[in-house]
Amino acid sequence: ILEDRHGLKSTLVTSQLPVDLWHEQIGDPTLADAILDRLVHCAHRVKLKGESMRKMKANLTSMQPTR
Repeated sequence: ILEDRHGLKSTLVTSQLPVDLWHEQIGDPTLADAILDRLVHCAHRVKLKGESMRKMKANLTSMQPTR
């Protein structure tokens, strides 16, 4: 997929795993290098901070009065 789209179309990738751990997770160093080269070369990286929205929503739901 990345090979086909590289340089032609935008690709959005989301992950909770930091990029520096991707090589270990992918397992094959050659494959990991190829994937990361295509993703990171012209990437715009956005690192989000703050509390999990899932946790915040759970807290709001638990605070609502029961009927």
